[in-house]
Amino acid sequence: MPIPAHVPLVVTTRGGLVECVHHGSIAVVDTKGKVIAGLGDPTALNFTRSALKPLQALPFVEAGGMSRFNFSSQELALMCASHGGEQVHVNIAARMLARIGARESDLQCGCHVPSYFMATESAPPPGARWNQLHHNCSGKHSGFLAYCRMFGHPLRSYLDLDSPLQTRIRNVVQGFAGNEPIGTGIDGCSAPNFAMPLSRLAQAFGLMAVGATPELAALAFAMTRHPDLVSGTGRSDLALMQTGKGDWVSKIGAEGVQALGVKSKGIGIAIRIADGNKRALQVATVNVLQQLGVLRDDKSPLARNLRPTSRNYRGTAVGTIEARFELPKLH
Repeated sequence: MPIPAHVPLVVTTRGGLVECVHHGSIAVVDTKGKVIAGLGDPTALNFTRSALKPLQALPFVEAGGMSRFNFSSQELALMCASHGGEQVHVNIAARMLARIGARESDLQCGCHVPSYFMATESAPPPGARWNQLHHNCSGKHSGFLAYCRMFGHPLRSYLDLDSPLQTRIRNVVQGFAGNEPIGTGIDGCSAPNFAMPLSRLAQAFGLMAVGATPELAALAFAMTRHPDLVSGTGRSDLALMQTGKGDWVSKIGAEGVQALGVKSKGIGIAIRIADGNKRALQVATVNVLQQLGVLRDDKSPLARNLRPTSRNYRGTAVGTIEARFELPKLH
């Protein structure tokens, strides 16, 4: 697989000098997939990581799973989530499993300390214990199990690449990729993950934002109605979708991936920071939205990420994080 031709997008400075350079690519496309603004290598293959989650939930929605199990938009939002492992997230994941007659032990996502603590810079309570429901992907995996239960597929093999579920998901991803190739790997939660052209990921989110099909509209509604379930306290997707007030559907992915759809403009956006740096991704994302004329409110909580100040542990300002790119303006 060739190395994408990424370009410098974001720098960190210290003492007025550039200290770190974060390369990446940006794709802004219309709903037909035409790249209308791009930097770097907007058509290169990139692993989607958790930005794939809405597409992984799509087969369940298309098959009528929502009505089959009496799931609401809350359950669907959690299927698309990289949640913080807060109690509300755990409760909904447990409710999903109860409705399909499955248990926490049927999940195969593994376990980690809830993301809430890193996002809020707080310490877990002494002696706290976690299970797989606290994993940020537990909603996605519960949705996987629900799909298998609906069709009578064995639960134990739901992550196998050649299982009916994962085969269906791969076909969905290939459909959004069109004639372009896709790549296959294993995600941090042990589910198959797919690499697709950055521009095609952007198009998928544009189509979702405008509700190109009833199923895509249902995904966008759930995510924008419940950004706190898709994300969590102190998390970037929560801030983005709250600021967008229903116009922006947003999903971050590990290792520097951000995908957004903007309903009012009929566009999709995908950003990749090649070294996976989250601060650089956040700065790039907010600057893209501003340059496209989507983020206009200078008093928005997002505005502070246009050119944030870096501080040391004493709170002393030591530098900045700056976008070093310019996109053409859309009309």
